[in-house]
Amino acid sequence: MTPSQPSTPPVITLTTDFGRQDGYVGAMQGVILNICPTATIVHLSHSIPPQDINAAAFILYQTFQYYPAHTVHCVVVDPGVGSKRRAIAVRTDHGTFVGPDNGVFSLALRAEGVNVLEAVTLTNPDYQLSGVSATFHGRDIFAPAAAFLAGGTEPDRLGPAAINLVQIDHLRLPEPGQPVEAAHIIHVDHFGNLILNITELHLDRKDNPRFTIAGQTIPRLSRTFADVAAGELLAYVGSSHGHLEIAVRNGSAARRLGVKAGARVTVSRG
Repeated sequence: MTPSQPSTPPVITLTTDFGRQDGYVGAMQGVILNICPTATIVHLSHSIPPQDINAAAFILYQTFQYYPAHTVHCVVVDPGVGSKRRAIAVRTDHGTFVGPDNGVFSLALRAEGVNVLEAVTLTNPDYQLSGVSATFHGRDIFAPAAAFLAGGTEPDRLGPAAINLVQIDHLRLPEPGQPVEAAHIIHVDHFGNLILNITELHLDRKDNPRFTIAGQTIPRLSRTFADVAAGELLAYVGSSHGHLEIAVRNGSAARRLGVKAGARVTVSRG
């Protein structure tokens, strides 16, 4: 089948844990261009740590709102490939998301201002490659779905409605306005900065918040790295949707503290 004529130039982003040394990403890209040859393909990241659904969820959340609303975001970090986990497409007013139903869309679908309009299970073989592999749904199911959707095919052609999508609870943000006594690291970036599951909306700066992690206390909230000396820990409001971050100026907080995603941070008032 060929997709309907899109009303806007099609854009597809790809996020995987495939790396770039093998042909996996190239195969997906070829499938997309065969179905939707006018697509602009943007590679968000192929350096997600293998099977790290949390990292993929954050990278998508960090980037998707900067793309046009008609963009299709295809994410393949899929340790459950070949199992009973569903393949899904979710259309929102901020883009359409294609990938495994394993929680990888947890943050994006709960982002402020995002409304889910439609979700389907990708079961129609007419919109998949023939002879679907048990281990490469990125090429055989997700890439075709992304291409057809970007080309103008309505989601309900690809399969029946999907409900009760998988959510990763520890990626959930506290309700704004509620007192926060603890936070968790939801992502460790390339620099070793620790990104927390709370934003500036969860804190009252007048309370002089303090942060304790791995036995170390950060006594105040800083504005930027230059507020502390080289090698010192600091907490600040980061660039990713206002999330709080912990860093070491000119160093790695993850290495200094020996922590990773999921670690607890105590929040107290000075």
